[in-house]
Amino acid sequence: MIADLLIRAGRVIDPASGRDETADVLIAGGRVRQVGRVSDAAAHVIDADGLLVCPGLIDIHVHLREPGNEDEETIESGTAAAVAGGFTTVACMPNTSPPLDNEAAIEFIFRQAARAAHCNVLPIGALTKGRAGKELAEIGQMVRAGAVAFSDDGCGVANPAVMLRAMQYVAMFGKPVIQHCEDADLAAGGCMHHGLTSVRLGLPGIPALAEEVMVQRDILLARQTGARYHVAHISTAGAVQMVREARQRGISVTAEVTPHHLLLTEEGCGNYDTHFKVNPPLRTAADVAACREGVADGTIECLCTDHAPHGAEEKELEFQHAPFGMVGLESAVPLTIRALIEPGLMDWSRWVACWTANPARVLGIDRGTLRDSAVADVTLIDPTTDWTIDATMFRSRSRNTPFNGWKVRGRAVVTIVGGRVRNSLLDRVPTDRDSVRSR
Repeated sequence: MIADLLIRAGRVIDPASGRDETADVLIAGGRVRQVGRVSDAAAHVIDADGLLVCPGLIDIHVHLREPGNEDEETIESGTAAAVAGGFTTVACMPNTSPPLDNEAAIEFIFRQAARAAHCNVLPIGALTKGRAGKELAEIGQMVRAGAVAFSDDGCGVANPAVMLRAMQYVAMFGKPVIQHCEDADLAAGGCMHHGLTSVRLGLPGIPALAEEVMVQRDILLARQTGARYHVAHISTAGAVQMVREARQRGISVTAEVTPHHLLLTEEGCGNYDTHFKVNPPLRTAADVAACREGVADGTIECLCTDHAPHGAEEKELEFQHAPFGMVGLESAVPLTIRALIEPGLMDWSRWVACWTANPARVLGIDRGTLRDSAVADVTLIDPTTDWTIDATMFRSRSRNTPFNGWKVRGRAVVTIVGGRVRNSLLDRVPTDRDSVRSR
């Protein structure tokens, strides 16, 4: 029997199985059939000499905007952007309109993702009805429908009694609680980090304390309940240290960080450029250094994009009135290489783990590995290619990025989902949508 695909002579990095070696990967029937020296024939062969061959990248935190804001993004366009960036699985947040707070909404996401047929989409359900922070949503029913985690992302759950009950209830299903850590009263009206730059610009600020107060409170609740607690888009040195200390005490706490919080500071807002307006806001150089160190020492286990599309007309509003957020799926690979690999803060194996095995473990999903019989989600990365980020070429419907024009190194060049090539920048590698003849 001839296999479907053979990836030949790449540097195979699979942290979940402790593998980092030059090897072949044989794929048949949508599954990994062999990793090593392969002599079997295959219908298609990819020459991966000089490339990294990794489990498919997983983004634990994206916004696909559907339902409700399809002018900014759809599941079809967002997942097309995902595979272009090297992602085979994305977990989408529930702050849509209406929010993903019931079984039907979760089922809708799966239907739309299947129709788009780009990559795996895993819905994250809302913790509370309407994301209002008052009454628990139908968590059990959403678990039955396939929700992998629960969050009111975009809003921190302010009431500690509600958060306590949410943690207790979600823990019954073994799912993680993902918290947008921001005290709404401390952050009220703020549009960027509270510091010297916000004072100079005359803009209301969001203090680091707004994040840290909620992180500390939730760590106490997680210790009390035994819940799996995950800090979304961590951004301050104080919050990183709190997570570090909690993990040392054996509390089940994990965290994620975005490329922009590893590379940019509050000074990016200095010209009132709304592309730099995100939530949590860009912080100080000391906070950036702390986040980098948190990834380097394992305190922060996951990298994520917090991909947040917005239309150009929205981002053209005055800084205080423009929406928070930037897109990130198509630029995350080179930006995190710049932040973590190029300065020597971590090696390739640990970088791959932050995009694969670690988010898979947090979400409790059977992905993020190239072990025998694993689903054949694979990403090939050229670590040496130099290119320029060009937002006009994004597959996302939105272009709101401060990284447009950046010269970067490293890029996902082939994305394989379930054994099918969904995106390729290499010559003579047919995608699943092509009619190119086999080599």
